[in-house]
Formats: sequence, C-alpha cells, structure tokens
Amino acid sequence: MTERHAADCPPDDLRVLILAAAQGPRPGVAYPRALQPLGDRPIIDYVLDLARQLARPEHIHIVVGYQHEAIEAHLGPAYRYVLQEDILGTGHATLQAKPQLADYDGDLLVLYGDTPLFRLSSLKGMLTRHRLKAADLTLLTGTTDEPLPYGRVVRDASGGVVDVIEEAYADERTRGIRELNLGAYVARAPRLFAVLGALEAAGQRDVFPLTDVVRCFAKQGARVEAYRSADEEEFLGINTPEDLEAAELILQKRILRPRRIEEENIIQFGTGGWRAVIGEGFTLHNVRRLSQALAGRLLRTGQEGSGVLIGYDRRFLSNSAAEAAAEVFAGNNVPVTLLPEPAPTPLVTYATAQMRAAYGLAFTASHNPPEWNGLKVFKEDGSLLLDEETGEIEAEANALTTDDVVKVELPLARTAGLVRDRDYTNEYVDAVERFVDMEAIRRAGLRVAVDPMYGVGEVTINIVLTEARCRVVTIHGRHDPLFGGRSPAPDIEALGLLIHEVRDGRFDLGLATDGDADRIAIVDERGRYVPVNDLLLLLYWYLHEERGEGGAVVRNLATTHMLDRLARDFGEECIEVPVGFKHVAEAMKAHGAILGGESSGGLTIRGHILGKDGILAAALIVEMLAITGRTISELLGDLFGRVGRLYMAEANLPATPEMKALFPRHLRQRPAERVGPYAVRHVLAIDGNKFILDDDRWVLLRFSGTEPLLRIFAEGHSPEEAQDLLCAGKRLLPM
Repeated sequence: MTERHAADCPPDDLRVLILAAAQGPRPGVAYPRALQPLGDRPIIDYVLDLARQLARPEHIHIVVGYQHEAIEAHLGPAYRYVLQEDILGTGHATLQAKPQLADYDGDLLVLYGDTPLFRLSSLKGMLTRHRLKAADLTLLTGTTDEPLPYGRVVRDASGGVVDVIEEAYADERTRGIRELNLGAYVARAPRLFAVLGALEAAGQRDVFPLTDVVRCFAKQGARVEAYRSADEEEFLGINTPEDLEAAELILQKRILRPRRIEEENIIQFGTGGWRAVIGEGFTLHNVRRLSQALAGRLLRTGQEGSGVLIGYDRRFLSNSAAEAAAEVFAGNNVPVTLLPEPAPTPLVTYATAQMRAAYGLAFTASHNPPEWNGLKVFKEDGSLLLDEETGEIEAEANALTTDDVVKVELPLARTAGLVRDRDYTNEYVDAVERFVDMEAIRRAGLRVAVDPMYGVGEVTINIVLTEARCRVVTIHGRHDPLFGGRSPAPDIEALGLLIHEVRDGRFDLGLATDGDADRIAIVDERGRYVPVNDLLLLLYWYLHEERGEGGAVVRNLATTHMLDRLARDFGEECIEVPVGFKHVAEAMKAHGAILGGESSGGLTIRGHILGKDGILAAALIVEMLAITGRTISELLGDLFGRVGRLYMAEANLPATPEMKALFPRHLRQRPAERVGPYAVRHVLAIDGNKFILDDDRWVLLRFSGTEPLLRIFAEGHSPEEAQDLLCAGKRLLPM
C-alpha cells in the first residue's frame, strides 16, 4: 500500500465512525443509549445530521451493540454497521471497525453516538486543523471552569498534547486542568488501528477507552493536535435524565437562534419563503444550490417539460439571483421563462398559473429590511409550496455542494432556447382590469395618491388607475434598493408622507404597497390610516353585499374577529388558519371562500390568483368607492354600527434563543388561566399560542417564521383595552 500522509487525504475521502453500542443509562429502561429521545428525535439522529454533512452515507460506519437490531431498523440500510458483541470500552469499539476499513488509508473521524451537541463548524475546524498541521491525531477539546467529569488534556512544556487522563484516574493536579477532552477524534485509520491493536494485545485493562491512544501516539513521537471549541454548550454529553433536559434546551436555542442559518450556510424556508441577510445566508452560491434542488425535483417527477418562470424585485442582488437561477435550470435542461424587468410578486404568481409552469420563482424579501433578500416559490396553480414540500427541498439543497450544481452560462442558454425573456405586464394588468368595473371607475373621476415605497408596484398600479381615468400622484416611485433607509412595509409609521399628500391634495384615497406589491395599506379621504383589519372587513362586506358573491371568509389567527362577526351576520363561515398565506390559499380552495386575508396586509379574492395581490386589492378598493359613491370613513361607520368595533394592538420583541426555547416549556409547566383580568376560555396552539378570552377578546404570542422576532397581538373593545391586553401578554413570558 502506498504511504500517504493525512494532510494529503482529500476531505471528500473522509470516513466517519460513530460509536453507538452502549445501553441507555436510565435505571430499569432497556434500550440503546443512542436511541434515547431528545426532543422529538433519537440522540443518534443529531449525530448523523453532522456526519452526513462531512461524509457520504456509504462512508459512515456505526458501531452497534446492545439491541443493535433496534438501531439498524431505525437508521436503515444506508450506513455500514459494525457489531461490538462485548461492550469493552470505546477503544475496543473503534477497533471492531478495522475489518471494514482494512483497505482505507485516509482520515477517520470518530464520534460518540450520544454527543449530539457538537457544532458543524467545530468539527470542520478540527478536520481543517488536522490537515493543515499535518497531524497524526487531532482531538476536540474545550476549556471551562465547570467541574465536568471528562478527561483532562495534559500538555508538555512546549504546549504539545501528550495525554488525556480520565476523571476516574485523575489526581489533584490533573483535576485542576481546565482543558477537557470532548469526545471527537480524527486520525489516519491504519495508524489508529495499529495503536488500538497494540493496546488490546498488551491487555493491561479488559475495558480500555479510546483516549488511551493519545498517550501512545505521543510516546511514538506522532504529532497530536487539539482543536478548542469556543462554545461550552458543546461540552454536554448525555449520561443522565438531567443531561437530556439540558440538551433539549440547548438544541431548541440553536434551532431558533437568529443567525444560526447564516453561520452554517443553511437554506431554510419560513412562512413566506426563504429569506436571509445578503452576504450571509442569501448568497448566489445558495441560490444555485436551491435552484439545483428544485431542478432535481422536477427531473425526478418528470415535470421539467413544464419549465419554470423566474421574476425578481428591486432589491440588491435580485436580478443577479434570477439570472443565476436561470443558468442552473438551463443546465438541467429545464426551460426557463425570465421576466425582463423587476415585477410585482402577484404578477409572478399570475404568470406561473397562466403558463402552468412547474415552478414560479420570485426573488424578493417582501417587506423585510433592505439588507435582506430571499425567494418565494409557487406551484403551477400559483399557490405557495406547503411545509412538507419546502422541508424536502431545503434538505436536498443543504446537502449539495458547488460541484453538484449544473449550470449553463446565460448567453449560451438564451442562444440554445433554454432561456427566453417574456414580459407578462400587459396580460397581468388586463386580468386585474377584467376583475373590476373599469367603466364605473372612469365615471367616478377619483383622485388617488400612490406610495409604492420604492418597490415594484408603481408601474402596474399606475397603469390600472390611469386607464381607469383616475387622477394619480405617485410618491417614492424611483428605484432605491435601500428603500429610503427603512423596511418597505406599509405600516402607519412609514406612511407619514402619504398621509400628508392625501390631506393636502384633497385626494379620495391613499394607496401603499410593500416592496414586492403583494401587501396593501390605505389612507382614507381625511388622511387617516385605515388598519388592515378594518379594510378586510370592508372588502368582505362589499364582495358579499354589493357584488352578491356569497361564501366564507378566511383569515389567519392574527387577524380581527370582526370578520367572524360579519360572517355570522351573513350566515357564512369564518375559517381560521395559521400565519402564512399558503394556509389562507389552501383554505380558500378547500372552502370556496370569496376572500382570504391577514392583518399584515395580504389578501386575495376568489377567482383571481392563489396568492396575495396588492395591485388587485387597490383596484377593488377604488371600484368600491366608485360603485357606492361613498367615502371610506362613511362605509366603515356603517359597518361598525352593524357588527361593533374591535381594536388591535401589536408589538415585536427581539426573539432570543432563550425566549424561544423557554416560553413553550413555561406554558406547558404553568398553563395560563387568566390574561389580565380575563379568564382564558381555551388556548389555540396551531401557530404559537392564542389565548381566547370573553367576547372576542384574544391575545396571540408567536415567533416569526421570517425574522428573529416574537410577535404579540391583542384585540379588545377599545384601543386602551387592546394595549392592556398586549401588556398582559408580555407578562406571560418567563422572566
């Protein structure tokens, strides 16, 4: 066999050995330790999550022993199993893998099956240090003042690692060492097995730990290195029920840590698609990986012939991301229709459904701050992908490397006919105009002020309103990827200039759309901001009573219960769904509802697209004014007299990992019986925790799926009561 140094072993040749032979530690409970539940998964699943990001499944070997059939049945045939019939320590367990790895001359990473808390970055750091230092053995260590029962790392006068002394054999001097062995090793397989074989032959102990090899390597003059972890949360092993509880809390914090996705370069979908900070999670590399995963899904299901449609907004990198995605789909022989200029997300949704594309892609981060970007993916009917689909896609994308991505340069793809440019603006505008009574609007001669918030709504909304003979004035219409230095979210704090424009210019209506024009907000003829909840109530009344379109209404659980009251008055149903417009669209399809909306400004109408559309909403509101001949304030006054009035208050708090992990546990342990002075009638837990109180009062606490925020909503009978309920909701949080 040709002699090769560990430093010459390429990373993709790595083998991983997971030691999972031990019995569970709980008294009276007989099962493999690695199958102990941690959260909703066995411990070994977390270890394998790490291993699969470092080596291919066929290069992962798992040492099993106690009830090995259970582990093998759980994990399946993708991995190679090694049986340790007698449990004689981790050194002996590692040696059992020698026959399977007899012909392997590269690096072997050894992990324990009950150490699920290592970070991928720590293992990569250890492997990188091992190779760059041309080490023979490298171990993962950590420094702490906590009195943990782990082996102490002994170094010589020059700082070199010479031994690991297990806790049971430590004397007073070594117990004072703060650097601990954490239980992950990498070494050249032949030399590691040779040392282990010598230890077994010496027979000094029937049971010998893997740490004994450190002293042997050092005595042979081998280079032993250590990579120090910077995170003390990695130090925890699972040996007691208390360890399990602590580990569950740590994992919850990590899963929900706001910057974890960017740090680990992970693509993760939220309620409104994939969003991440530009230069962190949102990179062209990740765009290509995600596009490759989507293309692979089409190829496996035979849908590539339907092609994809790709659009983008005005954000920084959106056009570049759209072109990068087009190159990947073209590289996989999936035809691409590429919109030639920035376009509203509802236009992308409409065009996707019209051409029956397998996927529609809109590169946007919607209303997020300007440093964010992202991607919304639509199915052939224009609805957003559901959670199960996005979970499968993100898992596949995160497993891909740069070498896995196939792409064709855009000029070549265009020449080959794999990418074609097409403008759907006129067709989309025509669809919106067919949905409203343009003649009635023309006769009304309305004056409308429009604020697209530097986003992509200006062109389409201005075409519709101008063709309807409205007198239109636009503010914030120029292209500014910084959106004037704030989030392009049409809330009252951002609409000061529009409010002044409506008042000073004596307009009939002020309209605002968010960055990608799928959300809307309005200002009435007096220059007063109209809450979206009131707008939804108004549109439901108009569609049902004035247009004569019977049917249910769909709202998410953070939207006003005034819709419930109006639906009951109509003899109709109000359907409540989790946050995320995909849930609204699915419920609309299932129930044939005429309107679906959410308090954040998104809505759509039956017979249009299955996604939010701020352009259509704007046109419909203008039609309502033209048909009724009344003002917004007059119409709302009548409606409040009919169903009463509720007021909503909301607040956003930074969502720390501790808050996300502790709050659900706190509620399980101490269920809330009252919120403020009101008894809790029941708790709705379909998305966060919604506390239903008396007479349509409620409080909702939920963590955002797209931003690191805890959102608190409350609805009461007066603005003051809503604020009091909001404060009471905050007091539900563990201190």
